Amino acid sequence: MRTTESVEEVRELVAAARRDSRRIGCVPTMGALHRGHTNLIRSAVEDCQLVVVTLFVNSPQFDDPDDFHRYPRPLEDDLATCQELGVDVVFAPDDQTVYPPGGQTTIDVGPLGQIFEGHHRPDHFLGVATVVVKLLNITTPDVAYFGHKDFQQQLVIRRLCRDLHLPVEIVTCPTVRDPDGLALSSRNVLLASDQRIVATSLFRALERAEAGLNNGEGDLQAIRRKMRDELESTPGLDVDYATIVDAGTLEETDEVTKSMVAIVAGSVGGVRLIDNLPLNTESAPRP
Repeated sequence: MRTTESVEEVRELVAAARRDSRRIGCVPTMGALHRGHTNLIRSAVEDCQLVVVTLFVNSPQFDDPDDFHRYPRPLEDDLATCQELGVDVVFAPDDQTVYPPGGQTTIDVGPLGQIFEGHHRPDHFLGVATVVVKLLNITTPDVAYFGHKDFQQQLVIRRLCRDLHLPVEIVTCPTVRDPDGLALSSRNVLLASDQRIVATSLFRALERAEAGLNNGEGDLQAIRRKMRDELESTPGLDVDYATIVDAGTLEETDEVTKSMVAIVAGSVGGVRLIDNLPLNTESAPRP
């Protein structure tokens, strides 16, 4: 496994692999790798002949400086995980490499980046889209792997690849959960044991939405109220949103369609968590 901070070295390694007609996969991460990340990496290793994992905590996508500074950065553990999983190249750049001094260009994905996560975290997707374009341009993969837990993020990335004609296939892998239903997140390590119990209400709200539809309930507004009731009745949880949207556009509708997803977000002890659940077979694989 090669570990590098150099854009030039990554490009040389990728170019050599491409000359050998090897399929190149990239798994962009912010490190603090958990089983959700390892699921992405395993998928890449199975599908590709050269796998690049990026480890970079991207400050522009954080709206809270404290959140950025306390984001876990266990680099040595992450490198050991990548080695064990058969990663070929780890790109772990510093801020100046990704954002050269004097740089001014950013990527605005439009209305899709201004709702839900974009509304509660202004400029979040400006930071996400900009760094993803940079990392894809550096690694030039055939395919890139993202997690379904960050549902809006993977939708934004699909949109920007389409709009900017980036020749990259985007693969979205299912959410990985702990036995209590909590979706794996690098931020989970910041939760105290009692806060973790509170956080499981996010998944219970999603299950309420799924149960309502499975029971034939067609009143989506009523189901949304039940989702919020679940969250708002949980002491210690600050709710940002809880709703059902179209899985392709994130638009709310009062009509049950063939492609919907329930989405939730909130904070526990200052730790912000998001989750989602596909509500039918045409949106995405059920975790």
